Amino acid sequence: MPDNTSEKTPISLLGLGAMGTALARTWLAAGHPLTLWNRSPGRSAALAADGARVASTAAEAVAENGLVVLCLLDDASVGDALADADLTGKDLVDLTTTTPAEARERARWAAGRGARFLDGGIMAIPSMIGTPGSGGYVLYSGSRELFEDRKDVLTVPAGTKYVGADAGFAALYDVALLSAMYGMFAGISHAFALVREEEIEAGEFGSLLADWLIAMAPHARSSAAGPDGGDPADQDTTSPAVVAAGNATLLRTAVEQGVGTGPLTAFMATPGEDAAG
Repeated sequence: MPDNTSEKTPISLLGLGAMGTALARTWLAAGHPLTLWNRSPGRSAALAADGARVASTAAEAVAENGLVVLCLLDDASVGDALADADLTGKDLVDLTTTTPAEARERARWAAGRGARFLDGGIMAIPSMIGTPGSGGYVLYSGSRELFEDRKDVLTVPAGTKYVGADAGFAALYDVALLSAMYGMFAGISHAFALVREEEIEAGEFGSLLADWLIAMAPHARSSAAGPDGGDPADQDTTSPAVVAAGNATLLRTAVEQGVGTGPLTAFMATPGEDAAG
């Protein structure tokens, strides 16, 4: 349950990789008492000098405070770290990158051990944590009560977005958003590969590419409505025949320029169909 012993909520943080360290520094700077544990003890020395308490075991760190935040390598690491900890009455906030199924199973596991559970997906890189206006935020799903009780402290490192009581939703949103980003990066790499051997100035082309992608970004909103929903003015009315001809041109051009067609065929495949099919 929420700690009311001081104005600033005390936190136990497990995991001091680049992201965990950024979280720790931000909470310390905001005046939150912090207990730390990391599998490699050396990483905690600088934070200890800044006022953090360093626990010798994960179980000791968990016992120290009611709010326990995890930022570890993977879900298996979470299970290993908490294996000997007494979780009765604890609030677990798991910021470890996991799959939706892993998050749901971890929520059930935590409930069985007497803890409330909130899963989080960090939509930021470490340098964005604690940086006002960076645009970084954390997706949360699971116990709505826990989210509301701890929102003030969770908002310190980055903005928060609660996405549902299903504990797997934060991980699902996280992976879906990252998948779109990696798809964009693949497209950017493909675009530069097409022009690389030509007498085209890379900086000028990059500027055109950035502007084009920004112009196309709102398509994500109209895509959410599906082909039969949303504002008709936002819908693509290009005929299937024209789309097919255009796709064929993109593929032929890639072949002419000696560039692989993987990013294109992955997008052009029918949903649920293998890209090679």
